[in-house]
Amino acid sequence: MYRNWIKRGLGFILSLSGLIVLSPVFLLVIIAIKLESEGPIVFVQKRVGKGKKYFNIYKFRTMRIDTPKEMPTHLLENPDYFITRVGKLLRKTSLDELPQLVNILKGDMAVIGPRPALWNQYDLIEERDKYGANDIRPGLTGWAQINGRDELEIPVKAKLDGEYVTKLSLFMDIKCFFGTIVSVFKSEGVVEGNQSLDSHKDGGKMK
Repeated sequence: MYRNWIKRGLGFILSLSGLIVLSPVFLLVIIAIKLESEGPIVFVQKRVGKGKKYFNIYKFRTMRIDTPKEMPTHLLENPDYFITRVGKLLRKTSLDELPQLVNILKGDMAVIGPRPALWNQYDLIEERDKYGANDIRPGLTGWAQINGRDELEIPVKAKLDGEYVTKLSLFMDIKCFFGTIVSVFKSEGVVEGNQSLDSHKDGGKMK
C-alpha cells in the first residue's frame, strides 16, 4: 500500500507545499542566476526514470552555457572554470535541486528514491537492474545519498539503492529525509572535478 498510493500522495503534497513555501527562495535564486551569467535559469537534462523510461529532470543552472553537454562535472578538466560563483553556492547547499519539486509533482520522481541516472550511465543502470532499483520512481534524495553520495563507486551505489528497494517503507523514507538534511548541512559526499575519482564513479552534478 505505502509503495504506491500513499508514497505518491505524500510526495505530491510535500512537493506542492515545498513550491509554495519556498517560492521566495526560488525568486532569489532566479535573480542571482540572471544577474551573474547569460543563459537559461533552469537546466534540463535527460534522465532514467521508473521502468527505465526517460524523463527531463530540472535543476537550477550552475554552470556556464559553454560547458560540454552530457558530461559529469568530475570528468571536466577544469570544473572551476565552468561553475559560476552562484552555482558553487547552489551546489554546496543543494539548492540547485529545488526545481525537481516540479518533477515530483508531475510524477516523474519521488521525494525519496535512487537518484535518477544519466541516460548514458549504462554501467549504473545495469548494476541497478540486479537489485530492482530501476523499477521504482527515482528520488530527490535517497539511501545512497546519505551514505556517500558522489564518493561512492557504482557497484556500491547500486547495492545501496537495492537495499532501499528491499526496505522501502515510511520509516525508511523518514530516515532518508532527515539524514539528507544532516548531509546537506555538513556538505558531505559532494565532489567537484577530478578529485581522485575515476570513470567508474557516479556522474555527480551537472549544470
